[in-house]
Amino acid sequence: MAKIKLKQVRSAINRPARQKKTLQALGLRKLNQVVEHEATPQVLGMVAKVSHMVEVIEK
Repeated sequence: MAKIKLKQVRSAINRPARQKKTLQALGLRKLNQVVEHEATPQVLGMVAKVSHMVEVIEK
């Protein structure tokens, strides 16, 4: 399965709790932090929910 890198580019301050928990579930804790995940449908769905706060780097 393909890998994707995610970088948090916007803050989670003043965001709904559900979006904050999604960022935490993706492993993103700080701004400009980069994590790598498998491109599964579950992960891609989570990325879609917080797409305004993350940048996707295809690998």
